[in-house]
Amino acid sequence: MKEAMKAQKGKHKKDADQAKIDELTDDLKRVQAEFENFKKRCEKENSCFRDYAKAEVIKKLLTVLDSFEIALNNTDNHAEFVKGVELIYSQLYTMLKDEGLQHIETKDRKFDPYLHEVMLSEKSDRPEDTILEELQKGYKLKDRVLRHSKVKVAKK
Repeated sequence: MKEAMKAQKGKHKKDADQAKIDELTDDLKRVQAEFENFKKRCEKENSCFRDYAKAEVIKKLLTVLDSFEIALNNTDNHAEFVKGVELIYSQLYTMLKDEGLQHIETKDRKFDPYLHEVMLSEKSDRPEDTILEELQKGYKLKDRVLRHSKVKVAKK
């Protein structure tokens, strides 16, 4: 009789344990599904945010595009055309600067691998690693380098 009671208690314990395992498994599956839905929602929100940000930049660039169309339709007078293109350049640069774009300075600076990329080196009487010439402008957006300045540096 004692053995039968022990067997029954063991069976109840196994049934209770299995029920707890099933409950925890269901909870885990539910949490996993909620997490997957959360990830998908975040990805969709990020995608919408990027699209909105792109739309804002493109909207601002439309005035530059309009200016280019006007300039290209008035190519008869070369001097006026050049003046118009210079104005468009200024308009675009100002717009980008307002968004946080900064030119990386190179004139009379020492080479900095975080800001500059050496393309050429030349013997010079100036101190070693002094930038002699900027071959291509580099830019930062706020504090992040978008494109390194391509430079020629002095060597001994």
